[in-house]
Amino acid sequence: MNNRLFLEINDLARATPWLHVPMAGYAKYGVMLFAVLLLAGWWVARGAGERMPAAVWAPVGMLLAVAGNQAIVSAVHEPRPYTTLPGILVLADRSADPSFPSDHATMAGAVAAGLLLVSWRLGLLAAVAAAVMGFTRIYIGAHYPLDVLAGFAVGATVTLLGYLIARRPITAGLNMLGDTRLQPLLRASGGAAAAGR
Repeated sequence: MNNRLFLEINDLARATPWLHVPMAGYAKYGVMLFAVLLLAGWWVARGAGERMPAAVWAPVGMLLAVAGNQAIVSAVHEPRPYTTLPGILVLADRSADPSFPSDHATMAGAVAAGLLLVSWRLGLLAAVAAAVMGFTRIYIGAHYPLDVLAGFAVGATVTLLGYLIARRPITAGLNMLGDTRLQPLLRASGGAAAAGR
């Protein structure tokens, strides 16, 4: 099933050469969009103080998820599709790194989950961006569908479970910083609630 779905998407890639440049570009450089979304999460949280712990945690959870994913990648050591499936269309830069789970999908799933804690609207936007990222990683021949789904699961799980543990310490730390020179980074002046949920 995993191979069959990969080959169906690879056939789609062969039939849509006009999509090659944007899909390959997003698969490679789309990580910058997730950095922008994390900044947007911080901006939204500044206007609603109770969201700031989630906004602080979102990038930390993402980094921990990607770091933890490396242990799984090393343990499973699954070859990339282009090393095991002859004759497929490959738009990705070839890598010797193992394939399962996808680091890009792990990052995207972690950011989407973290931003859902900050703002439903922003989180849903990040989830759509993550889904597109996952699809493009398959489209360019870099990953199997299961690699992407596992990456989403790892990223979201680490972020959400980690937040349950980290929320109180982060909140306490932010409360201590509330009356320091860092206050403008943590709360918008006047404390007006920002739209976002």
